[in-house]
Amino acid sequence: MGSYRIVLADDHVMFRQGLKRILEERSDLEVVGEVDCGLELLKLLERLVPDLIILDISMPNLRGLEAIHEIKMSHPEVRILVLTMHKDQEYLHQAITAGAEGYLLKEDADAELFSAIDRVRRGRIYVSPKLSEGVTEDWVKMSRGDHKPSFEPEKLTTREREVVKLIAEGKSSKEVGDLLFISVRTVEHHRANIMEKLNLKNTADLVKYAVQKGYV
Repeated sequence: MGSYRIVLADDHVMFRQGLKRILEERSDLEVVGEVDCGLELLKLLERLVPDLIILDISMPNLRGLEAIHEIKMSHPEVRILVLTMHKDQEYLHQAITAGAEGYLLKEDADAELFSAIDRVRRGRIYVSPKLSEGVTEDWVKMSRGDHKPSFEPEKLTTREREVVKLIAEGKSSKEVGDLLFISVRTVEHHRANIMEKLNLKNTADLVKYAVQKGYV
């Protein structure tokens, strides 16, 4: 049996490096990739598909919750363990609904990290002890609509959603283009299509839409 291949996604480099050292103390675990934002994670998955992704919710450019959705759409077989400081039950619910198999608080990681990984690896759901009250397999099924991520039909393409998120974060067309490796003209074309599809009048409407959808 080969090693269990893991990708780490967290924008704190020191934390990521420490986590990698801890994980590789076990001979059956191998960190095969590291990224610091959601967009880089999606790019990495175009050439490398791991067994498990350990990601934080709070990342620049494409936050973890939206990244989970995108990953599960393209790679449903990849398991996801959220490792975060956020104790809010709403974040837990959104992560599980999007398709994550585990939700581990960073403050519990010292004692619970390997337990969380092993449980997720076996195809079970893991939730940090401080948040686990009331979380059952039936609750997970209900949250996902019988294991399907409960998202309404999306009007925008993946690229258009990326553009919306970056514009809503205050990026200029040039900055959006640089991050997505497309021209300013292409960014403006996407922007026009988005405004028409969603019947939006200005940037403020676009930002409001992004907030309502949980993109920022």
